[in-house]
Amino acid sequence: MAAEAGEDEKERAPRSQTLVRGLEIIDAVADRARSIAEIAAMTGLTYSTVHRIVSVLLERRYLKAENPREFALGPRLIELGFAAYSRTDLVRIARPWLEDLARATRDTVHLAQLDGWEVAYLDKLRGTRPVEISSRIGGRKPVISTGVGKALVLDESEASLSRLYQRDHHLLPGDMSEADWLQLMAGYRSGGYSYDLGEDEPSIRCVAAPIRDATGRIIAAISVSSTLEYMSPDRMRDLVPEVQRVAAGISAELGARPR
Repeated sequence: MAAEAGEDEKERAPRSQTLVRGLEIIDAVADRARSIAEIAAMTGLTYSTVHRIVSVLLERRYLKAENPREFALGPRLIELGFAAYSRTDLVRIARPWLEDLARATRDTVHLAQLDGWEVAYLDKLRGTRPVEISSRIGGRKPVISTGVGKALVLDESEASLSRLYQRDHHLLPGDMSEADWLQLMAGYRSGGYSYDLGEDEPSIRCVAAPIRDATGRIIAAISVSSTLEYMSPDRMRDLVPEVQRVAAGISAELGARPR
């Protein structure tokens, strides 16, 4: 066992070293564009090592070529920085809106973001009705079977939604075909909202809407959830504009323009 552990450490060491070198290269161009030779001089790495790692960073958009000889921070770093900023401030910005929504509806209100093929719950405000919703802050649920999950993927292409269906359609109740599910999602996209019609839990219904950032990209979603007893089809329809209004208000505070 000790020998195996030693071999694992040996395998990890070169990978960790490459990661550190990549970060050093990114740091070297943080203030301005630099050439391979300049980066090598700043980092103490060989020209060939810098050239190899820069090629990978260019391919992954962590760096960009300012001209044929100099390289600067790339758009992927800007995207990651904005995502980190939004995630840090999102709960704080959204909380007053969610409190008002929970108070007005008396139902459970969620704030969630996309995490791979799952929904990650960032905040949850319990309603005043005698209803227990199984979600929790920090918890995860499948995208395909939740209202917030469907709201988070409203801008995805049909091909991407098809892949989601192929992956997780077994989580849907009944025997919904791919064509029917794509048609359902097309309707949600045109309306700018989504429902959970018992896909996650048979007795639960929810109305959800997406939150957008300054670029217009969907970065989160909110929902109002309750049981069938309190969520008739008519009430769900009536809740759509209110949930959308709150989502739009949060989006505006994040810099999104009215749609």
